[in-house]
Amino acid sequence: MHLVKKVSKELGLTYKELGEKIGYSESNLRQSVSSNKLSLQLKKAIELYLETINLKKRVDEAEDFELRVR
Repeated sequence: MHLVKKVSKELGLTYKELGEKIGYSESNLRQSVSSNKLSLQLKKAIELYLETINLKKRVDEAEDFELRVR
């Protein structure tokens, strides 16, 4: 499955919403999926976005833990 399609589905985002989060237009994402091509820049943008989500989750978990141990 194409990375754009997979990530959109996993995160419950439309191509437009995903594009807004990573700095791409909906049409760029649709074109990438329909042509089954993925530029290195788009791949990196998606990977960095996913990493940011994971890091934010870890920060939230650490903050919750800190509140519980006080």
